[in-house]
Amino acid sequence: MFELSKQFYFEAAHTLERVIETESSRRIHGHTYHAEITVRGRPDPVSGMILDLGLFTRALEAVRARLDHHFLDDVPDLGPATLENLCVYLWRTLAPDLAGLNRVTVWRQASGDKCTYFGPEVN
Repeated sequence: MFELSKQFYFEAAHTLERVIETESSRRIHGHTYHAEITVRGRPDPVSGMILDLGLFTRALEAVRARLDHHFLDDVPDLGPATLENLCVYLWRTLAPDLAGLNRVTVWRQASGDKCTYFGPEVN
């Protein structure tokens, strides 16, 4: 079994209702977000790849275009722009195109905050 990961980043602004540090969070502010998307699987016996990196790149570029230099409060189906919601949004957006999607991680390097989503629980 193999895992294959790609990273990208995006710059975006948002507001956020919080319990603490409410004043600065309610004002429009921005972050540099980093994301790592991981697929898991066995390489195809003919191509030797889990997923063609060109297809992987294309899928990430499409979702990045929806977020980069956007006001996250206006992104449909995102909800409040928390790290958790960004992970779930990326998962939902990428899952149809990335067979074997295994993990989505989003972090803000400047503040040291990081969140990882492993997909919906299967009952």
